[in-house]
Amino acid sequence: MRISNCKAGLAFTALLLSSTISYSAGLLKPSNASYQDLQIKTHDVHVIVQDGYSRTEVEQTFFNPNPQELEALYSFPVPQGAAVGEFTYWINGQAVTAEVVEKGRAKQIYQQQKKAGNKTALVEQDSYKTFDVRVFPIAAQDQVKIRLVYLQQEQIDTGLGRYVYPLEEGGIDEVKNSFWTRNDTVQERFSFTMDIRSSYPLDGVRLPAHPNAQYTQIDDQQWQISIGSTNSSEQENLSSEAKKNVKLDKDILVYWRHKPDLPGSVDLISYREPGKKQGTFKLTLTPGNDLGLNQGQRDWIFVLDKSGSMAAKYQTLIEGVRQALTKLPENDRFRIITFNNQAQDITSGYQAVTAENVENSLNKLQTAGVSGGTNLYAGIEKAIKKLDADRTSAIVLVSDGVANVGVTEKKSFLKLLDKKDLRLYSFIMGNSANRPLLEGMSNISNGFYAAVSNSDDLMGQVMLATSKMTHQAMRDIKLNIDGIKISELSHKDFNSLYRGQQLTFFGHYYGQGTAKVELTGKVNGQKVSYKTEIDFNNGQTLHPELERLWAYSTIKQLEKEIDYLGESADNQQAIQELAVEYGLVTNYTSLLVVEEQVFEQLAIKQTNKQRVAKEQTARLQKKQQPTADNRADHKQPMFSKAQPSFSGGSGAMHPLWMLLLVILKLPSLLQKQSKRA
Repeated sequence: MRISNCKAGLAFTALLLSSTISYSAGLLKPSNASYQDLQIKTHDVHVIVQDGYSRTEVEQTFFNPNPQELEALYSFPVPQGAAVGEFTYWINGQAVTAEVVEKGRAKQIYQQQKKAGNKTALVEQDSYKTFDVRVFPIAAQDQVKIRLVYLQQEQIDTGLGRYVYPLEEGGIDEVKNSFWTRNDTVQERFSFTMDIRSSYPLDGVRLPAHPNAQYTQIDDQQWQISIGSTNSSEQENLSSEAKKNVKLDKDILVYWRHKPDLPGSVDLISYREPGKKQGTFKLTLTPGNDLGLNQGQRDWIFVLDKSGSMAAKYQTLIEGVRQALTKLPENDRFRIITFNNQAQDITSGYQAVTAENVENSLNKLQTAGVSGGTNLYAGIEKAIKKLDADRTSAIVLVSDGVANVGVTEKKSFLKLLDKKDLRLYSFIMGNSANRPLLEGMSNISNGFYAAVSNSDDLMGQVMLATSKMTHQAMRDIKLNIDGIKISELSHKDFNSLYRGQQLTFFGHYYGQGTAKVELTGKVNGQKVSYKTEIDFNNGQTLHPELERLWAYSTIKQLEKEIDYLGESADNQQAIQELAVEYGLVTNYTSLLVVEEQVFEQLAIKQTNKQRVAKEQTARLQKKQQPTADNRADHKQPMFSKAQPSFSGGSGAMHPLWMLLLVILKLPSLLQKQSKRA
């Protein structure tokens, strides 16, 4: 996370494919500014993972050492799947909860309050890139305190849970870096704490990039994690050197692993406010290990970025391609497409896997070098030409998806892939990556995508991805629920389900009783069906956050419709109304803080304040109770086999994931190449 003490707005340009250079979170100011940097006094993070979703609370204090008041711009990358709906700004020592207002009106009110010299704050979403928070004023020689909270749906993949708190900015933006200076040091206290409360037994937790993190196992289903000092007494015991060397330069990534051989399952949590007819539910299906190994010959099309941003890692990329190609099965074929301002077919079509063909291709990559911009569309367009109908085809794209040359409209990318019989496997690199574009492209091709952080346990990521490529997938997935009234079901249709993945559905329900649930799909063209019965009860009050998560999921569906059909007044209004009702920041709504009496003067109902209080009450109640068993199909299990397990393995590592591993995590290869030269 980063903050800028500027009076002008900050417009971040899209970042190119990330290199070995990485920029950390921190305090920003224009390079030519005459005033001193704002200081990060404290940065405290607390995360709760429970019942299939997480709540992240970030509280920070900043100090203004200058003799004049300033406006602050606090900006942080959008965490994957984050529903931001709670922001608090302390005014005159009192916490004021932000309210959701239509974006244009919120900005106008903020400017009016600022002009009048009143205390105010504004949270806006900058597309998929950042959430930007403006705070005015920060008095001279004074500090401000803010708190931001976001919710995320958490998914278990092959028995592994994964959480990322993003701190690395990632990518390269020469214009931005020449304009801003950066203060990324926490002056007094940094802390990160995490509580994991699982419905199923846990085998362990791991923070691969933070080996000094402290772990406490409460029982088989609960772990606590901490990094840094968590209170003032601990801070006092630290040396002066330790106090001033806390830098926000590395993502915090946490893995937790379920015990192996857990049964395939259906989990249900619900919420209904007392006296209301409508309830909200979250249904999570974790299939058993039913998907067999793929058979047949395959064509691999590697789409590689050789734009100028690749300069620092191009040699590593070539070495990764070498390792991948030399390990492909004899009957497979390969093509290599590179792109910068234009796309080039390095291999001049498909090549058999022979030592001579591999060496010739590598020599061409070596000669090509790096330069220019990122014409991602041209790279994908060339990759899908000359597909062989008699063979299975897969495109492997490693990118942040930030297209800045040629066709850049998302809708055009989706149309390009819509009619093609192939799978696109995308690796989304960096916190500034264009996730919506790469997710949409992967989904429409029935492929999959994986977000990658520099803090990842990349060998583990490689192993997880391998089983998805080597095993069958379920297609044309449908969910039917009968016996109880269900409405506004989000994610009604999934394109594909790969080995180890979960299916999650949000919806509204009415009444109570037993419902028949059926999951259908196709595996290798053959229909499969799974059935069970589950009970919807009438009195759950511990999960009010489900209302926000349902609204967020529904908004994401509406945004997908915009991608395909274009923006209209109807879908824009639908998103805006959902966001205002359920308290969410979107491209059409913002969170606004003004003084309490000003909310009343402006006729802004403080409904988000009431929602935040309701969620806090439920959270305190849930904390006092034992870990819940959310499994809903005990009586009639939907799946007969155990869940796929990470510890169970999936055979030899596929060369494709060796490529990813080399690209991301072996900078020593660059040093070896330099020594050879």
